[in-house]
Amino acid sequence: MRGRLLGGLLVGLLLTSQASAAALDATQSQLFRAWFVRIVEEQLRQGPSPRWHQQDCAGLVRFAANEALKVHDAKWLRANGLSNRYLPPELSLSDGQRALASQWQQGGGQQGAYVNAIKLIQYNSQWIGRDLNQARPGDLIFYDQGDDQHLMIWMGRHIVYHTGTTTAADNGMRSVALPQLMNWKDTRWIPDQSNPNFIGVYRLSLLAR
Repeated sequence: MRGRLLGGLLVGLLLTSQASAAALDATQSQLFRAWFVRIVEEQLRQGPSPRWHQQDCAGLVRFAANEALKVHDAKWLRANGLSNRYLPPELSLSDGQRALASQWQQGGGQQGAYVNAIKLIQYNSQWIGRDLNQARPGDLIFYDQGDDQHLMIWMGRHIVYHTGTTTAADNGMRSVALPQLMNWKDTRWIPDQSNPNFIGVYRLSLLAR
């Protein structure tokens, strides 16, 4: 499984380099990160938005990316339960750039609004390394557990993820400080280079590096 995964990641690197012509520039990328992180934080604070479908780890990334690329006008603020206080500056984007997050690369030359965790990594992200010091807010932390893959989001001071399971008593959202994660009892989730399940830090390919 791991050999096929790593082979697929190499193919994905080629595909994402080909798909980066409409990527955001450095200034747009900085503002995208600010909105992406803010939207993820709101899912923690308020609970998952009813507009967020397919609630799992990859769904959180897709939802936050899609919402970050939208026009954040009064209608958007009301729909997301936000005031206009303490918001990042607005993104100035072309129509093509705003459509990026609904045009995920799915492999085989296909695009669409849905990709799972492995395809987010294979076809829509760039590998940064296995050192968390290289991570920037909004970057992805990727784990391969054999038959299952999982994404977490680096927020700058902590890590956020969705467990993939939602119940009436548990919305699935989690926030964990890095020191806490580095001492996790289940060592499969420790983002350390000695952990073979930790594949590394990835950056959405729509962003300027």
